[in-house]
Amino acid sequence: MNNFEKFSSLHRQATPLILPNAWDAASAKIIEQSGAQAIATTSAGVAWALGYPDGYKMTAQLNAQVAQRIARVITVPLSVDFENGYSHDPAVVAENIKPLLDAGVAGINIEDGTDSPDLLAKKIEAIRRAAEAHGSELFINARTDVYLAALVPPAERVAETVKRAKLYAAAGACGLFVPVITNGEEIAHIAENTSLPLNVLAMPGLAKADRLANWGVKRLSAGTGVSHIAWQTAAKIARAFLTTGDSAVFEADELPVVNLQQLLSHE
Repeated sequence: MNNFEKFSSLHRQATPLILPNAWDAASAKIIEQSGAQAIATTSAGVAWALGYPDGYKMTAQLNAQVAQRIARVITVPLSVDFENGYSHDPAVVAENIKPLLDAGVAGINIEDGTDSPDLLAKKIEAIRRAAEAHGSELFINARTDVYLAALVPPAERVAETVKRAKLYAAAGACGLFVPVITNGEEIAHIAENTSLPLNVLAMPGLAKADRLANWGVKRLSAGTGVSHIAWQTAAKIARAFLTTGDSAVFEADELPVVNLQQLLSHE
């Protein structure tokens, strides 16, 4: 079974595929070593680590370079957050996907944001054609921001999400990502009324994975959660060290340097 088949099969398990999203090679390797069945990137975390704000500000080339570095050090399937494809032109999006295909990524996320769902459908079609020409069985996870961006009134969000899911599935999507949804009845209805495995985002108010499984969820993503905590911890320790000059601040919850050296020394 190749990585494309492995990644696809992880969306057909009884329990959701849990993805603590990575933002660079070291975080990806640590997450893999912690037992992750696959690695997914957070585009916001990648952008911040590269010195850019979130929201299509970094280039497709920079994103691909990070993916290539991660792919070099892990053995499990890799899925990359491709944002909006870094263009409104489906033909350009198809060109932008090629470095990721060359890196051997098993999947991508691509989002509609505030754009027309028809535009995302055209991008998915273009990516699917490019992947097939490359010999790739790329898992395309279509993210809809119906809930995240409050694109329609609350009472219309379930129906709008299902409508978009059908459009994206027909275009060649393999999965559906609906970030910030937390209501169990709404999650279950969407899962039941789409052919695509449903992906939700970890956030306050969301049920645990076992309950999500009962509602039909197949994938649970951390988004920026891990990177946020990592950087919050860095800020906390930096402030303490700057204030006290006490080396003891580095003793708590330390991942020994030798562990990172060992994790990365075989690459």
